[in-house]
Amino acid sequence: MPRFFAEENNISENSIHITGSDARHISYSLRMKKGERITFCREGTEYLCTITDITETDVYCHIDETLPSDCEPDVRLTIYQALPKSDKMELIIQKTVELGAFRIVPFISKRCVSRPDDKSAAKKQLRWQRIAEEAAKQSGRGIIPRVSPILSFEDMLKELEQNKKKLICYENGGISLTEADISDKCSDIAVVIGAEGGFERAEVDKASEKGAVPIWLGKRILRCETCPIAVTSVIMSMTGNF
Repeated sequence: MPRFFAEENNISENSIHITGSDARHISYSLRMKKGERITFCREGTEYLCTITDITETDVYCHIDETLPSDCEPDVRLTIYQALPKSDKMELIIQKTVELGAFRIVPFISKRCVSRPDDKSAAKKQLRWQRIAEEAAKQSGRGIIPRVSPILSFEDMLKELEQNKKKLICYENGGISLTEADISDKCSDIAVVIGAEGGFERAEVDKASEKGAVPIWLGKRILRCETCPIAVTSVIMSMTGNF
């Protein structure tokens, strides 16, 4: 059954009205007809619907059943990712969303080569959010994970402090990720990951002062775009979400 995301203003008591690009996709690309079934998601809730009317620009649906999404992990994993070069961030967002990340927060560390200006950063965020939405649709997520604006390292630390369980990947020391105190009872986890070249020791020390535990992923050094994918996979497994 095709799946789409709906905004709050699309949903009434027992019906959903979709316009814009999703309506055109349902009508033109999928060639769906009146009477066919379709699923809409919003904030972890699934709406199982039947199309009651469809035009070139509008899709009207009756809500047959409302269910909590069984696709969403019960752990909220935030990936704080130092901005890598080229289009690596796009891959990181796509794959971590597919694997179950709740939010992705790009930031600038000392070893970041990519340092976009405000205008370029705003354009990048819009594109990254579209990639997150596409990955959420493809993987059957119940929510669209949010990609935050690019933060400074200092602002990232302030936000990091608000998380319950905090980890930072550091290849020069720390405990194994599998030895970290993570279980299926953890509901809020944040992981800080470096760009090419990792972190300077002073940055790791500052994150540790905020409660982040340094971890490492073994003797092999992973690329910066591989690390968040591996970390997300392991944490989802450790918390019973894989």
